[in-house]
Amino acid sequence: MDFPIQHKQNDKRGIFYMKKDGNTVAELTYTLENQIMTIDHTEVNPSMEGNGLGSKLIEASYTFAKAENLKINPLCPFAEVVFDRHSDWSDTRV
Repeated sequence: MDFPIQHKQNDKRGIFYMKKDGNTVAELTYTLENQIMTIDHTEVNPSMEGNGLGSKLIEASYTFAKAENLKINPLCPFAEVVFDRHSDWSDTRV
């Protein structure tokens, strides 16, 4: 399953999310302060779990942070596990 990843951000908060039929099926929220993106929540609709959507959102946040010269604090337990699996992402990790 592949859904386009959308992104919204204001001064200090942001969200990456995916929609299916107008409904959000996966989301990752973060706060942004002092050039550090703190991922505080990742959630996938239970009916969509196991399809890699959460991991895709984490990857999108990494790509965004790298492009914006941000560091990432993966506070969310799921985000932390994904970052632990990707030692090549350590350049962005706080």
